[in-house]
Amino acid sequence: MLEQQQATNQTDASCDASRRQFINQAGRGLLAVGVAGGLLGTVGTVEAKSDDAAASLWPQGSGPTDVHLPEINAKTEPKSAGVPNPQPVDQRVGYAVVGLGHLTLEEILPALSQSKKSKLVALVSGSPDKMQKIARQYGVKPDNCYSYETYDKLKDNKEVDVIYIVLPNSMHMEYTVRGAKAGKHILCEKPMATSAKECEKMIEACEKAGKKLMIAYRIQYEPMNRKVQELVRNKAYGKTKMIEAMNCQNQGDPNQWRQKKALAGGGSLPDVGLYCLNTVRFLLGEEPSEVSAQIYSTPGDPRFKEVEENVTFTLRFPSGVLANCATGYGSYNAKRYRVYSETGWIQMDPAFTYHGLKLERANADEEGTENKAAVNIGEKNQFALEMDHFSECVKENKRPYTPGEEGLQDQRIMEAIYQSAKDGKPVKLPAVAKQDAFRGSPPVASK
Repeated sequence: MLEQQQATNQTDASCDASRRQFINQAGRGLLAVGVAGGLLGTVGTVEAKSDDAAASLWPQGSGPTDVHLPEINAKTEPKSAGVPNPQPVDQRVGYAVVGLGHLTLEEILPALSQSKKSKLVALVSGSPDKMQKIARQYGVKPDNCYSYETYDKLKDNKEVDVIYIVLPNSMHMEYTVRGAKAGKHILCEKPMATSAKECEKMIEACEKAGKKLMIAYRIQYEPMNRKVQELVRNKAYGKTKMIEAMNCQNQGDPNQWRQKKALAGGGSLPDVGLYCLNTVRFLLGEEPSEVSAQIYSTPGDPRFKEVEENVTFTLRFPSGVLANCATGYGSYNAKRYRVYSETGWIQMDPAFTYHGLKLERANADEEGTENKAAVNIGEKNQFALEMDHFSECVKENKRPYTPGEEGLQDQRIMEAIYQSAKDGKPVKLPAVAKQDAFRGSPPVASK
């Protein structure tokens, strides 16, 4: 009877603790409602439209804001991603996003909502009706909406720290130069531009303005691809011998800007083939010494009147690694790569998609038995990771991991690929001895 009473008391105590926790949480929720609605006379009415007004409720520098919750699952269960713990809104870096196409609306703006160190504060578009709708969706003030003609007025907007350029490739240089002159840091989508000369002008403009320039190579910030880099460089399966990489998709409307050379600068190579090129360089940390390539486009296909359909190219590296890459605009979706080493291989399939990446590796033991396993790493928003890295670089005055020089190197190699396909012979590239020669400060692992 006594044991039963003790058990009952323990249960009651546990329930009471849960009740108190619930009441405390509910109380905080009511307090928040009261503050937001201006119901507490000691606080007053709050303007929900302004970050500054919301931030003024809480004293600046009042201590860390990270929140940690106790684990509720058994140790055998998969661990949760944990509390996101974003920085307070008034401490995040403000972004103006230029261009409201598929990538911006489907990936970048939602990613800004998940960012820890970045926030959306302004929009630039040539479509005022669409921009008005998007501004309402994301709470962007009407005064922070710009046309391409009023783009230069961003210089007067103190809320904007970074301009993210998401425009057709041929427009990257102009809007980077203008953005730098407006006194803003620049995050530019890949490919960096349509020629090495344009890339050089972009770098020069940002250096002259004393502003940072980063190219949006999201793969270099994504955790699974970074794990592959770690395995390759640590020689987990011995020396790397070969790499196969493929990025193909079947294009639709022949009138879209990606099928116009004046806007895109090229076809499948600078758009999706660039992932193969840049990722191989990222994994190895060395630069190719020679390229050889072939190009083929289906005759009569209206999609390929101006730009190429298929490109295959081989990169030869000083270490002896050969990377065979393929890209296309007219075949079913394939976005993968595999690294072949002495005693095993590492594979990403898919490797280059926005979501659903999968990492697998295999090796042989001393008895010749193959051991194959999936590597489970929690998915993170790639765009949020790259933007938060750039925000960190802006606030801490660090060189971005993928600066303009990284984009310039890719552009020079792509020009050599085109030259090799045209001449029908390999093209030698300038020797680069330093590892990660064109990269800056590595990203800090996201917790």
